[in-house]
Amino acid sequence: MMKNDNNPLHGITLKMIVEELVTQFGWEKLGYMFNMNCFKNDPSIKSSLKFLRKTPWARKKVEEFFIEYTSAI
Repeated sequence: MMKNDNNPLHGITLKMIVEELVTQFGWEKLGYMFNMNCFKNDPSIKSSLKFLRKTPWARKKVEEFFIEYTSAI
């Protein structure tokens, strides 16, 4: 996959981001790191995506963390 220099998330969906973070950190740690109910109370990919898609500040926070996380590995 080619990276677009202007957009480090080019070609990466929000679903891919959430799935990767859940795989690497688990729901409990994500709930602690982000303090968002979508990761704390009965978490699922579907409910997290729904919340993140309708809450711009939360989506931005998760996407920025993902960019930092993937650039560190």
